[in-house]
Amino acid sequence: MTVDGRLARGDRTRSAALDAAVVLATEVGLDGLSLARLADTLGVSKSGLFAHWRSKEALQLATVDRAVEQWQERIVAPGLRAPAGVRRLWALHRARIDFYAARVLPGGCFFASTDFEFNARPGPVRDRLAEVFGRWTAFLERLVREAVDAGELPADTDVSQLAYEIDALGIAAAMRSRLLDPDTAYRHARQGLLDRLRALCPDPTLLSEGGLP
Repeated sequence: MTVDGRLARGDRTRSAALDAAVVLATEVGLDGLSLARLADTLGVSKSGLFAHWRSKEALQLATVDRAVEQWQERIVAPGLRAPAGVRRLWALHRARIDFYAARVLPGGCFFASTDFEFNARPGPVRDRLAEVFGRWTAFLERLVREAVDAGELPADTDVSQLAYEIDALGIAAAMRSRLLDPDTAYRHARQGLLDRLRALCPDPTLLSEGGLP
């Protein structure tokens, strides 16, 4: 099979542009993201980007989708490598905090920033963010339910509540690390969930290998 070189170059350009757009959005916001600004950042012509996205909104939506892919790669995939149950919940949370601590995105958490930016602004971008947040919440609830089914959390665990607490610890770490001491914020976020899971789990030794770094 022959691969069209122009298509391959186009895909590479699009991928590189979206990676840069995710970074830029954490610094200037999704609303501050435009084809012209992204072109300046990349040192390319605006017309070259226009071939991929015909409007600012199209670029914004594609950037959200790329941020989701990055979240899957850097947080979800490492978390799912742990055994199902409380160890998977802990691994997922730890991967999230480690991602923040690595400062991959200089402006902080993409979703914490954009959710606050668009939560009162109706339109396609807000709708896409709400959809993403809904999927993430459902995913956390599924992992909590798996831990209950495995007997690693009590049968009467409030699944939605615990999923909410897990996400809240992540959001707090993302926000506090930008304004206060980041190491303290990350340590509190890790310790908070570790203590919560150990208190709930009938066999807290399952988390004996999950101590703080």
